[in-house]
Amino acid sequence: MSSLRDTDASAARSIRVSAAVIVDASGRLLLVRKAGTTAFMQPGGKPEPGESPAETLVRELAEEVGLVLDEGDLTPLGEFSATAANEPGFVVVADVFRADIGAQTPVPDAEIVELRWVTRGEASELDVAPLAAAYFLPE
Repeated sequence: MSSLRDTDASAARSIRVSAAVIVDASGRLLLVRKAGTTAFMQPGGKPEPGESPAETLVRELAEEVGLVLDEGDLTPLGEFSATAANEPGFVVVADVFRADIGAQTPVPDAEIVELRWVTRGEASELDVAPLAAAYFLPE
């Protein structure tokens, strides 16, 4: 679990993404798993040309888990870096937002084949992406 600051930036290639911290009423974090992978991670993804980080996340949440949000539902938490879960030799650099989904229920869609609401203890039984494991699992 290294941050970009802990990694030789010249040796690591980076992937820019936007990611969501979505927590339910019980304090569990939403994690998703993409088809063909084993790692659970926060929902989100890579920007399309010209998209802001918040626009990227609004689009990705609609595509991946069926959540209809606007930028006002997002609270920026900052930029975080960790080893990429599914792309060896890469570091993921994520603009992370807390997302208020209200009464909506996320459902797997597009490339997402599974989602789970997890506590830190439950996450210990899963392959969790370094970004989520290092920074966002609930205490």
